[in-house]
Amino acid sequence: MTPMATEGEKPPTPADRATAAGRPAEQSADRSADRSADQSADRSARKGIVGRLSWGLADQAASSMTNFAVGIYVARSLGLTAFGVFSLAWLTYGVVLNVARGLATDPLVVRFSGVPEASWRAAAARSSGAALGVGAALGAVCLLVGLGIGDRVGPAFISLGVVLPALLLQDAWRFAFFAAGAGRKAFVNDLVWGVALVPAMVIAARVDTVAAFVLAWGASAAVAAGYGCLQSGIRPRPALARGWLREQRDLGYRYLVENVSLSGASQLRAYGLGVIVGVGAVGAVRGAELLLGPFLALLMGLSLVTVAEAARVLRRAPHRLARFCLLLGGGQAAAALLWGAALLLMPDRAGELVLGDVWDSAAQLIVPATLGVAGAGLGSGAAAGLRALAAARRSLRCQLFASACYVGGGLGGAALAGTVGSAWGVAAATVCASAVWWLQLRSALRERAHHPIPEVRTP
Repeated sequence: MTPMATEGEKPPTPADRATAAGRPAEQSADRSADRSADQSADRSARKGIVGRLSWGLADQAASSMTNFAVGIYVARSLGLTAFGVFSLAWLTYGVVLNVARGLATDPLVVRFSGVPEASWRAAAARSSGAALGVGAALGAVCLLVGLGIGDRVGPAFISLGVVLPALLLQDAWRFAFFAAGAGRKAFVNDLVWGVALVPAMVIAARVDTVAAFVLAWGASAAVAAGYGCLQSGIRPRPALARGWLREQRDLGYRYLVENVSLSGASQLRAYGLGVIVGVGAVGAVRGAELLLGPFLALLMGLSLVTVAEAARVLRRAPHRLARFCLLLGGGQAAAALLWGAALLLMPDRAGELVLGDVWDSAAQLIVPATLGVAGAGLGSGAAAGLRALAAARRSLRCQLFASACYVGGGLGGAALAGTVGSAWGVAAATVCASAVWWLQLRSALRERAHHPIPEVRTP
């Protein structure tokens, strides 16, 4: 039966009935349009991620090749013992670099990735100024240490103190560009550094001292740092560094401890290995690292890309963060294993051509060094997720555990079985640490699902 119209109502006309019948079709069309729009947005987002990661990988490839070329050139020019001295200066730079990243540039990437340009420019000026200030302060410390040590190692540390501000400013521009999603500029900046290195290394080879090579390395970085100012149109503001450190202290000081524990562990292992086995052992380890150089340099600087991208994924599609981190870490681990397998097939003649006298010692460390890098690559995926979540306490706990294992495994292995034992101890420590990183990421994701974190601050 057709219901009767109540008083005051008009019975539905045929046009009304046709309109009502058409509404489900219109609603279905609207839903289809929404799904198409969502799919288009997803494709656009994936394309953006792939593009930014591609520039990041290109930049890291340029950085890796630059570091690899410097290491190879110095190893062939100086020999095992002098190369060990250069490696100590290089590792010290790694410690200082991680201090600057923790205080100045890691908070920039976490909190200012994908923000409006005005916010990014103001933050980049203060962040780069803080990096420059850290370089000047710790450079002065290196100068004093070098003057106090003297002998072979002293001149290398004096030279490092002179060039540290330029090295840290160049690295700060890379962080700033990736936070802005402008990886192409970071890539070009590293290319400029690589081009400037060529004449600088040629001049250093004529002088033929460790100090000359350190100065040449830093002078070419100064060229790239100056070019970074032109690329960004931003002048570093060291006078505002104190304000930046105060505003970012909730993340910065934890990242400082985390980063320093990482690089400090490498430094302690190098110094301890030199005492237990000899300075030549430091050169052998560095030689093995050079063979795996593309991936080690990738791991050192990949946070430029991955943390920024993980932060974007978290903002746009939080449920995809775990998958993103797994793909990231698994891809790096697989690539490291493939590279290590290729190194095992490399003829001795080719190895000697690359490393000279360092090859015989370094070749014995390829397998454990490869496993260590693969473990670190797997863990770095989880580390990027924790950084994006701003879970500084969890990431700090993970890094302290990893650093303690690294030092204990490296020095314990050295005491038991020399240089090879140290390499195997580090490999075992790295794999264990990777498991801890992933356990902490899983806990952080569960915690966020129950207690969502507040939005990232963008002044």
